[in-house]
Amino acid sequence: MKRRCKNSIFLKKINLNNFRLTFRSKYRAADIEYKKGSIVPGALFEISKSDEKKLDIYEDYPTLYKKFYFSYYGKKIMTYSMVRKSTFMYPTERYLNVVKRGYKDCNLNDKYLKKALASR
Repeated sequence: MKRRCKNSIFLKKINLNNFRLTFRSKYRAADIEYKKGSIVPGALFEISKSDEKKLDIYEDYPTLYKKFYFSYYGKKIMTYSMVRKSTFMYPTERYLNVVKRGYKDCNLNDKYLKKALASR
C-alpha cells in the first residue's frame, strides 16, 4: 500500500462479513464475493483523494473493478470488487507473494487466504 499510496495511513484490521476471498479473471487477481457466514479479513487505510485516483488506475477502475461501499461503525468504507465474476483462477506466484506480504504486513489471519486457495 505504501508503494501505491505514499500518504496512506493504516488504521486497523477489519473483517468483511458474509463475503469470501477468491481469485479470478485472466489476471488471476483477488476478488470478493458474497457468501453468507464467510469472512474476508482486511486492512482499513485512510487515503487521500489523490491516492484513491492512483488506486483507481492500478485496479483498472471501472473496467476490471468497481467500487463497493459498506458501512463500518457509521463510516463509509470503500473497497474494490470485480465487474465480471469469472471462475476461479489460481494466482501467479508473484501475485500471491504480494498478497501474502499484505497479510503479513497487516497481521491478518492467513487461514482465510489458505482456504480461498485450497477450496478449488
